[in-house]
Amino acid sequence: MPLFRRKRAAEPLDLDERSPTTGLKHKDLLVLHQLMQAGAELTQPRHTVHYLYFADPEAATAASREAEGNGFEVEVREPLPDHPGQWSLVCGRHGVVVHPDTVRDHGDLFDSLAERHGGEYDGWEASV
Repeated sequence: MPLFRRKRAAEPLDLDERSPTTGLKHKDLLVLHQLMQAGAELTQPRHTVHYLYFADPEAATAASREAEGNGFEVEVREPLPDHPGQWSLVCGRHGVVVHPDTVRDHGDLFDSLAERHGGEYDGWEASV
């Protein structure tokens, strides 16, 4: 038996899995980390934007109504030439403090909207 064992290669991290300590998805932790690296003071309110994609304008519009009912400004965008058949839903809100509870709640909201309306939630960004 060798005295030293070779370390196994790190398992790839699933960015959609939640951290056991914060309950946030790893991809959300990365966004928070990038904001802090850019000098953002996370206790200060900022503008956040969430991105969703749908196969038809009816689904995007239905999801937009729900997001608007939850206090978000919404915009359904036509498909881009590179992505025909993919309508974008962009949802923004000003004055958001990106506290872990808020990030988790907003992520859960948009995950559920995408699931209910047959779309995909791509993630979020925030102003520095």
